[in-house]
Amino acid sequence: MRIGQSKDVHRLVEGRDLIIGGVKIPYEKGLLGHSDADVLLHAIIESLIGAMGLKDIGTHFSDKDERYKDISSLLLLDETYKMLKKNGYKIINIDSLIIIEKPKMATHIDQMRKNIAEHLHCDESQINVKATCGEGMGFIGHDEGAMAEAVCLIDEDK
Repeated sequence: MRIGQSKDVHRLVEGRDLIIGGVKIPYEKGLLGHSDADVLLHAIIESLIGAMGLKDIGTHFSDKDERYKDISSLLLLDETYKMLKKNGYKIINIDSLIIIEKPKMATHIDQMRKNIAEHLHCDESQINVKATCGEGMGFIGHDEGAMAEAVCLIDEDK
């Protein structure tokens, strides 16, 4: 068994869609990034890449590569699943946390779990998504950005 963990942070700005866990969430700001800036999926992808010992997300999906400009991070998750299969691994579980002041995530979490499980070809029971806020403190609490953390457990696919 192998464990991977990661954290991702993106700035909230006007004029962008807010996409988290592959869900477009109504809000006046969105996350800034080269791709769709899906902070949750980026943390999950990097935790899986790390568990496989394959460096980091930027090694595989560089923000200097125009192929990834404004790409849906669900497509990057599909590519990460292909890496898992190619390297002989399967997902045991993923536990993740979204940290954002606004908007509230509770009504979107079930769809996020469905999206992640579908794109990683595993059962929803293997995917956990939680959310919390910054309690009005720091860049998250001041609605300047969002962060996500993820821990995964993978094993050889025998």
